[in-house]
Amino acid sequence: MTPPIRLLFFASAREATGNRELDWPVASEGIPVRDLLRALEEQFPRLTPILPSSRFVRNGTYLRGSSSRIRPGDEFAVHPPYSGG
Repeated sequence: MTPPIRLLFFASAREATGNRELDWPVASEGIPVRDLLRALEEQFPRLTPILPSSRFVRNGTYLRGSSSRIRPGDEFAVHPPYSGG
């Protein structure tokens, strides 16, 4: 069985999804970031205005662009803009 990816949501992304973290099933070949983001917007429409200004982290490394592929067992974090208090 293919392990899911672990999604982590911070700040307004957590509020939009109602989840701090979530396991997301993917095929063994993984999923391009842009396709994952599209699927997340379908599942959680409140994420739509948040994602364009968010930063994405795969396994602790910030990603550039949306052509990277997220593979089974990866951790993918959504970091919308936020400030310290």
